[in-house]
Amino acid sequence: MRLFTLAAVLLFAAQAFAQPGVFTKQDLIQYTPEWQGERFDDGRPKVPDGIIERMKAVTLEEAWAVLRNEGFNFQYEDGWMSIHPDKVLVGRALTAVWMPGRPDVHKVIGEVGKKEGRIGGQNAWPVDMLVKGDVYVCDHFGLKNNGASIGDNVANAIYANSGNGIVYDGVIRDINGLEELENFTSFVRDYHPSHHQSSLGRGLNSTMMGINAPIRMGQTMVMPGDVVLGRDGGVVFIPAHLAEKVVATSEIIRLRDMFGHERLRTGVYTPGQIDTRWSDEIEKDFSGWLRDHMDELPVPKEQIQEILAKRTW
Repeated sequence: MRLFTLAAVLLFAAQAFAQPGVFTKQDLIQYTPEWQGERFDDGRPKVPDGIIERMKAVTLEEAWAVLRNEGFNFQYEDGWMSIHPDKVLVGRALTAVWMPGRPDVHKVIGEVGKKEGRIGGQNAWPVDMLVKGDVYVCDHFGLKNNGASIGDNVANAIYANSGNGIVYDGVIRDINGLEELENFTSFVRDYHPSHHQSSLGRGLNSTMMGINAPIRMGQTMVMPGDVVLGRDGGVVFIPAHLAEKVVATSEIIRLRDMFGHERLRTGVYTPGQIDTRWSDEIEKDFSGWLRDHMDELPVPKEQIQEILAKRTW
């Protein structure tokens, strides 16, 4: 009986991992154990829309500080070329990873994809899985010449499915068409006019080896469902279970800065009083200021009420 059970498990595993690096729903649940909230059907953590919206006001420094304090030291990556650099990219990561092309493996993966009902080239497979609010995060190992797997056609499909942009460790083509997509805020390594060689033959240069799996993006590790925050030339990948803490910390820092700057401008306090641990008197003043300005501050009223409920001053 034990041998039969083991054989059944191995058979299931072989079926589940038909394409190397494709995580099952159970895999994603297993490897994101600290997330206790809702999940997508594919197993990715589904950080609430409200947190995603509030994340747009978070700075890279604020996110980095929270993650660093929690022991996550490799979540930030820069050195990007930005599309719409004046905008902020926020969303939930759906990941993919390429490796240098190898015809025998490429052929097997293509056959598996056909059996699974996947349509088009391998670069289209993860795009078809995107839903609203996703960010396509793809490791294409920086491939440049004949490496652009995202041009204006694929970009339009990404945009239609997710309403969002990309973080792409590779090059893009058709940059003029991509810039026409108003909210296709994206971080890529470079531009190149050549196109991707992904069909079998002498020109094959890369094979998609993983979808919805942990991937490396430069000096970072990205899990499916991480919250992507891209702005000001850099990208930070926030584990789903820390997203709310990042947002809440950012909001209290923003409010304290506003209060401190206002009190300094009006001469109520000196720089020495504000640039150190606040006295109980200043903390009480801050609480009163929050109550008095609750309806006009750049933080949702319900969040300010929550902050006040936790304060003892």
